[in-house]
Amino acid sequence: MKTLLFFESAAQSVPQSTAWYLADLGEYLGKQELYARQAPQKLKALKEHAIIESAVSSNRIEGVTIDPARVKEVVFGRAHLRDRDEEEVRGYRNALELLHTKSSSLAVSEDTIRKLHRLARGGIGDAGEYKSRDSDIIERYPDGRVRIRFKTVTANATPRYMKLLVKAWQDCIKERWTHPLIALAALNLDFLCVHPFRDGNGRVSRLLMLLQCYHLGYEVGRYISLERIIEENKQRYYETLAESSKGWHEGKHDPWPYLNFVLSILKTAYKEFEERAGSIGSPRGSKTEMVHYAVHAIDRDFTVADIEKKCPAVSRDMIRTVLKAMRKDGVVECIGRGPGALWKKKGNNSKRG
Repeated sequence: MKTLLFFESAAQSVPQSTAWYLADLGEYLGKQELYARQAPQKLKALKEHAIIESAVSSNRIEGVTIDPARVKEVVFGRAHLRDRDEEEVRGYRNALELLHTKSSSLAVSEDTIRKLHRLARGGIGDAGEYKSRDSDIIERYPDGRVRIRFKTVTANATPRYMKLLVKAWQDCIKERWTHPLIALAALNLDFLCVHPFRDGNGRVSRLLMLLQCYHLGYEVGRYISLERIIEENKQRYYETLAESSKGWHEGKHDPWPYLNFVLSILKTAYKEFEERAGSIGSPRGSKTEMVHYAVHAIDRDFTVADIEKKCPAVSRDMIRTVLKAMRKDGVVECIGRGPGALWKKKGNNSKRG
């Protein structure tokens, strides 16, 4: 709540870069309903892809990975889950389903936060329970050295801090201390600094962000995976979090690097949403379009595995089929042979979906 309370005592000046993000997001919000009316079938496909991407990416950021060939079965199927990682990916999908269907009746509260953690952690062990022991954020080096990157709130103080955090959010929105999107990003930063759970804090923070977006009317997370965009910018995510958490306990931190990062993620998602939902006349199937978009978005030579990572809802065979068609059309060329062969876009002739 240290960041949220930043805005309570006096009007804080908003950096120009933040003001630009807010203006852009306001424009995107105004166009949101237009796309929902114009392209309902396309949005249905985007929703399914977003659920898969979100469940996979949010867990992968934390080192939880599953076999790409089993992604769709784990996320949407009823198959027996093979290991703990698959349980957590399925659990995150269940948490997303709750947010997508019940967000209007879910308050930003301790009960909701605990429930999201319980779902995301697969209901196992201490899922849904605040940490019972102190758990600082540790940075490990290749040579075996470790250092404390950030001292989180102690286990004993966590329940009190979480009550204060939820109350600060409620008061901030009710009394309009600052723009709601700034408040959203501020709560996200404060939550990560409190670090209330032994494990799974990052995943819960992203689920909370999605819930807050829905409450504020920003629906882009239903169609474009915010978690996937965060994963694609993971280095910047950790850099801004480290920068903005310095001095947090004393209330002397600079929150703007991280707040701007969160706003940039939303802007990137809306830009992608506009590009995808706006191409209404495209005759391609949704999976073909996913591969075309991933190829267009990548800024270097790539492998099939690179595209597979960006399109977890699409099978490897389907990706190969689309790439072969794109090669025939002169959009890409293949360099080398075998599973690790590189692919390259040819000039500026890439076709977009």
